[in-house]
Amino acid sequence: MSRIIAQRLIQACFVVVGASLVVFMLLHYTGGDIVLTMLPDWATEEQRADYRRKLGLDLPLPVQYLNWLGAAAGGDFGMSFRNDMPAMDLVVERFPATMQLAATALLVALVVAFPLGILAAVRRGSWWDRACMGLALVGQSIPGFWLGLMLILVVAVELRWLPVSGRQGPEYLILPALTLATGPLAQFARLVRSCMLEMLAQDFVRTARAKGLRERTVLVGHALRAALLPLVTVIGLEMGALLNGSVVVESVFAWPGIGRTLIAALEQRDIPVVEAGVLLVSVIYIGINLVVDLLYAFLDPRVRYR
Repeated sequence: MSRIIAQRLIQACFVVVGASLVVFMLLHYTGGDIVLTMLPDWATEEQRADYRRKLGLDLPLPVQYLNWLGAAAGGDFGMSFRNDMPAMDLVVERFPATMQLAATALLVALVVAFPLGILAAVRRGSWWDRACMGLALVGQSIPGFWLGLMLILVVAVELRWLPVSGRQGPEYLILPALTLATGPLAQFARLVRSCMLEMLAQDFVRTARAKGLRERTVLVGHALRAALLPLVTVIGLEMGALLNGSVVVESVFAWPGIGRTLIAALEQRDIPVVEAGVLLVSVIYIGINLVVDLLYAFLDPRVRYR
């Protein structure tokens, strides 16, 4: 197990460096001249050259990247161009809001998807099965931004049951969490049904039933337990996707998280904030996959001996 942990940590370090390189190059090749957006139109060429030198933008791009990477390794991600504070501090300040939204959405998706998927598998071919899978198909097909706007229009504006936007209390979390949870919920429900159908056809389930065990014990203690292995992988990947999906949902509901901050930073050409934010999300995504890999090795002993 320790060998697997060491291998995954080394691979994770390479992936983080690779992600930082891609983000750095994309921002600098597609971002245009940052100095032109930072200084007023009446600034002279000499003033612009001095500003480039001050930011280190006059150096070759590989040197800029190595300087940025060295500083980032020491925890210095530079200062925000638009806010008078370190870029990473600005991103970390918004991190709890994004995690609160993503964790709530994941919890809602899991709590609803597992009963739906199990019910559809146990009642295969019935109207319960068709209804559950029909809802899952609809949920997976609806774009998040459209669903968010419809919820705002119907629930918040017309019915006035919940607030439109912001983050002042628990009631402000309901609509964005539901919007973000809809896609993963549908995917989980379909996957749980598929895995349960496969497990219910296995010999060990028939043996458990032949022993006279209660149906609930057979379903939960045997079939569902065996089906958890592929589900763990998908749930872990979906947690990372929730962080990415929160960018759109945070913008729709004015939720003060990392996604909304990154969009504002892109609009303002605040490159240090974008680099710090994308790198933080990449590290979290890679960390989640690392945990999933280790959990997979823990649940399936065959992985440890490959």
